[in-house]
Amino acid sequence: MPEALVRGVHLNYEALGHSGPWIALTPGSRRPYNELINLARDIAGSGYRVLLHDRRNCGASDVAFDDSASEHEIWADDLHALGQKLDILPMYIGGSSAGARLAILFAIRHPTALRGLLLWRVTGGKEAVDHLAENYYGQFIKIAQRGGMAAVCASEHFDECIAARPSNRERLMNVDVQYFIQVMTYWRGRFLESASLPVVGATEADLRSIDAPVCVIAGNDVIHTPATARKIAGLVRNGELHDDVVSRRADNDLLKEWDRNEWQQQEKRMAQIFAAFLQRCQAERSSGSAAGGAARRARQEHR
Repeated sequence: MPEALVRGVHLNYEALGHSGPWIALTPGSRRPYNELINLARDIAGSGYRVLLHDRRNCGASDVAFDDSASEHEIWADDLHALGQKLDILPMYIGGSSAGARLAILFAIRHPTALRGLLLWRVTGGKEAVDHLAENYYGQFIKIAQRGGMAAVCASEHFDECIAARPSNRERLMNVDVQYFIQVMTYWRGRFLESASLPVVGATEADLRSIDAPVCVIAGNDVIHTPATARKIAGLVRNGELHDDVVSRRADNDLLKEWDRNEWQQQEKRMAQIFAAFLQRCQAERSSGSAAGGAARRARQEHR
């Protein structure tokens, strides 16, 4: 697969489709992009080009640690730089769970590079934040404190990163263990700040500032709550909510974990929802461009 050197980090990526507007899709957690290939192919088949990539510290991309921003902000900036390098901006940004957080932060940090958002299984709420902060950061702080960077290399996640890209072992072993702990502690702190926010990583004001159209598919578990999806769709200026893709559940009767099989079975429908949304967005852009052109001609004739 091709890769690009972006902000000092090699990112593994793949492009699907042959013509049409660009869409970047990102999976949840720190999983590699492979799980999105079928969904990406279905969307590309409707006349779009889809960019998939492994974020830093994910899949076959480089491991790299930086405490200049939250992990999700860094991912958003990496994707923006990758889009610049491939000359495919502006584009639609989509993602699930952690990928949705990346997409929302991309919209906030790089609004002129965005055409619209495709979000599903969006994360929010104190229970989600407390659980994920330990899963993403707390466990690795403890591993590093007990066994140093050799133990980090042997952990399940980073062992997979090494298997996908063997040079990651040397990169990890060259990281000062105290700096690794410092970065993980900072990232955990930034993540925990989101416990009272409508969605992890973004305030109400942040969401209200998003001008681009947004399509949200609600989750049905305690990490990806339907309430979070409703909040986002209600706060953005041009939001569209779909809360019946997976089984509807009451807010007090949510699944403890997301049902991977249920979501996989709904990928064709998700692709149809996103394709219809994208078609409406493109039609509105064309209509807006035509209206803008007519207005410019009218002004010129008036002169």
